[in-house]
Amino acid sequence: MGRIFEKRKHKMFARYDRMAKAFTRIGKEIAMAVKAGGPDVAYNPRLRQAVANAKGVNMPKDRVEAAIKRAVSKDASNFEEVVYEGYGPHGVPILVETATDNPTRTVANIRMYFNRAGGQLGNSGSLSFIFERKGVFRIAADQIPDPEGLELELIDAGLESMDREEGEVVLYSAFSDFGNMQKALEDRGIACTKAGLERIPNAYAELNEEQVDEILELVERIEEDDDVQAVYHNLK
Repeated sequence: MGRIFEKRKHKMFARYDRMAKAFTRIGKEIAMAVKAGGPDVAYNPRLRQAVANAKGVNMPKDRVEAAIKRAVSKDASNFEEVVYEGYGPHGVPILVETATDNPTRTVANIRMYFNRAGGQLGNSGSLSFIFERKGVFRIAADQIPDPEGLELELIDAGLESMDREEGEVVLYSAFSDFGNMQKALEDRGIACTKAGLERIPNAYAELNEEQVDEILELVERIEEDDDVQAVYHNLK
C-alpha cells in the first residue's frame, strides 16, 4: 500500500511541476508581449495569443491578469529572448529558446547541461540550415467538423500544411504568415489550444533506443531550467 501511495505522490508532484513550469513559461510570454505591444489584449495580437495559450494550460484567469499587471509595473523584469544552439550526444542538433533577465546565468547553465551530457554548445546560427521557424496552430478537432473545407479557406492566409493528430488538428504556416493565420482563425471564431512560432527540422536523425534515451534525458534536463521556453531536436 505504501509503495502505491509513493507512486501516486510522485505522479502528483510531477504533474504539479509540469503545471508550474507551464505557468512560468506563459507568464514570460505575457511579459514580453506586453512590453512589445502594450497591455490591451484587443490591440495586441501577441498578448491575445499568449492569453489563449494560458487558457490552453488551464492557467487561472486571476494569474493571467496578475501577470499582465506585473508586466506594466516599474518593477517588471526585463526578459530578453535568447536562442542557444548546440549538439548533444551522437551529434544530434538541439536548439534552446530562452526568456531571461540574466543571459550570463542562462548561457552558463545551458553550456553546463550540454557539457555534462557529452555535447557542446555551438555558435549562434550554426543550426539554421536544420531548423525552419514556422507558425504552428493546434486546434481541438471538434472545433473543425470540415477540415478539408477549412484547409481550402486558409490557403490565402498562408496555410502551408495541415496534420491530423489524436484529438486535434495542427496547421502550419510560414514564419511571415503567422499574423495572417492568427487573424484568419480569429475571424472564423476558431480558438487554438496552443499557437506560436516553432522550430521544425528539415531532416531527422535515427538512433538506437539507448542513444535516444541519452538525448531525451538531456532535453528533459534543459527543459527543467526556469529560463527555458522551448527545446527542439531532430530525433525521428
